[in-house]
Amino acid sequence: MSENKLKMQAYWKKNLRTLLILLIIWFTVSFGFGILLVEQLNQIKIGGFKLGFWFAQQGSIYAFVVLIFVYVYRMNQLDKEFDVNEE
Repeated sequence: MSENKLKMQAYWKKNLRTLLILLIIWFTVSFGFGILLVEQLNQIKIGGFKLGFWFAQQGSIYAFVVLIFVYVYRMNQLDKEFDVNEE
C-alpha cells in the first residue's frame, strides 16, 4: 500500500472514532437523560423546572449544538494533523 493510502485510512479511522464518541454522548444525553433516567433526574430542580423534563425538552438540543461545534473543532484538528486542511 502506498503511504498516502495508509495516511488516509488513519485519517478516516480517527474521524469515525470521533464521530462514534460524539454519537454515544448525544444518545446518552437525549435518550438516556431524556427518557430512561427522567424519573431520577426529575428529583433535581433547576430554575423551577425538573431536570429530567429539561433534558427531554431543551437539554438534548443544547447538547447536540455543542457537539456540532466540538465535531467541527476536532475535524479541523484532524485535517491539520493529516495535512488535508483547506486553509
